[in-house]
Amino acid sequence: MTSVVGRGGMGVVARAVDELLNREVAVKVLRAFTDASASELADLRTRMQREAQAAARIRHSGVVTVHDVTEEQGLPVIVMEFVDGPSLDDVLTERGPLEPHEAAAIGAKLMEALDAAHRVGVLHRDVKPANVLMEHGGRVVLTDFGIATMEASDDDAMAKLTRNGQIVGSLDYLPPERAKGVEPGPASDIWSLGMTLYAAVEGTSPFRRTSAWSTLSAIVTDPLPEPRRAGPLAPVLQALMAKEAEDRPTADQARGMLERVASGRTVSEGPAPTPMVVPGAAAAVAPQPVAHAAAAAPSSHQRPPSSSSPQAAASPTP
Repeated sequence: MTSVVGRGGMGVVARAVDELLNREVAVKVLRAFTDASASELADLRTRMQREAQAAARIRHSGVVTVHDVTEEQGLPVIVMEFVDGPSLDDVLTERGPLEPHEAAAIGAKLMEALDAAHRVGVLHRDVKPANVLMEHGGRVVLTDFGIATMEASDDDAMAKLTRNGQIVGSLDYLPPERAKGVEPGPASDIWSLGMTLYAAVEGTSPFRRTSAWSTLSAIVTDPLPEPRRAGPLAPVLQALMAKEAEDRPTADQARGMLERVASGRTVSEGPAPTPMVVPGAAAAVAPQPVAHAAAAAPSSHQRPPSSSSPQAAASPTP
């Protein structure tokens, strides 16, 4: 390992060199928790294994490539490609909100990656700016499949949101169905990416409240604040973040909508194509035609909450 590029509640991400193939890689190593029980460590090992397996099933340039899964001193290690560039979260922290066409172009690439994942039955379940990497050559990469396709009961799902009164992970991108304890489907990833793009252009998280539970309540019941900076992207954001999962477009439909905004065209209000059925997961149903009004003139907002994320192809929240 040449340098540590990220730390999180689950592991450490380091930049390293594969001496056999003489290539630079990113390595995620499970942290050795001194106070963790045997069952908690087993759960973390399972999560890392699921992350590697989920990412390995998807063949797409917009998804981080996993090279190997091994062990080091009894702890699981994921070896993956190194992406030379910052996370979207880092970009927003440094630059502030993005212009609508730029956010739409990024979103279109991510939707294509999600479409590839959904077609092989993989749900990401943690799409957010910290898990989007912006390679210097222009490639956009989705990483951190640590909770992809993992099953949990309603009680377990809620328990994992908080620990000793502290939020574990960000609630800002949690879709309403997960906030209600309902099993997520492909449409849940669509919501999270929609919220990611909303934060990218508006500079704020619209449902954040003073506590985890009030935030969850706002996600479920409060209407989405009208975007102010999004311009032509506003109706797309409204569609992606429809409260009911069946009212959202599929990843493929959303990609087309975002590409039109990125190229300066208006979003088509024609009938949507037949929704895709994902094996082993709830299928997203085609939305009603988008007919929301465009956003008002730009105004100033705070940047979205910053989170620690490595500038490498491994999980920004290891």
